[in-house]
Amino acid sequence: MLVVFVRALVLYIIVVITMRIMGKRQIGQLQPFELAIAIMISELAAVPMQNTGIPLINGIIPILTLLVAQLLMSLLSLKSMRTRALFCGRPAILIEKGKINEEELRKELYTLNDLLEQLRIKNFPNIEDVEYAILETNGQVSVIPKSQKRPLNPQDMSIKTDYEGITIDVIIDGKVMDDNLKTAGKDRQWLVKELRKQQYSSPGDLLFACIDSSGKLFCQPHRTRTHGRAVDAVNGQPGEGG
Repeated sequence: MLVVFVRALVLYIIVVITMRIMGKRQIGQLQPFELAIAIMISELAAVPMQNTGIPLINGIIPILTLLVAQLLMSLLSLKSMRTRALFCGRPAILIEKGKINEEELRKELYTLNDLLEQLRIKNFPNIEDVEYAILETNGQVSVIPKSQKRPLNPQDMSIKTDYEGITIDVIIDGKVMDDNLKTAGKDRQWLVKELRKQQYSSPGDLLFACIDSSGKLFCQPHRTRTHGRAVDAVNGQPGEGG
């Protein structure tokens, strides 16, 4: 029983590391060769996991071989447009200038019902609103609406807007993210001051806190706020409650 547990744990770790090295993609965003390799890796890991008579190395070596093959194909795809087209294919224009491209539908074995379903998913129930619909290499459909049907934005109304950058997380689960705090151009003294303004005694009171592009601190407390330490805990020193 212990042998089965250890083998399963080892294979699990190897598969997770392998998939992590392969890159950050959702299943629906995998290219065909990437999906094929992912399926093969799962099958190769399952066989020695179920059958203890098969040496563990017989499952590890093929997984590592596929990993190397995938990395080589990805590298070739980055270097060569022809290789990229061979492995990944090319996008297909299903709707062009508001007209359905029947030839591309037949070529891609894509039915009109499939196209209409994807348009509805993209919030375009009326096909007349679509200028272009492109079937991407990962199977997703990108939709470009007609200019008259696109959402209204500030530029259309000649409205100037302030710059909005990304928010920076500075407290997660009560822990101060020092690197993020430094990236935001702030220090712990500033954080202490802001926490006091919002009447929080320590980072441990907060589930989450972030700094927006304007420098404002947003705080989300835990459901049950703790008061065991004063705000000096941010500096690593116990407060009066410690």
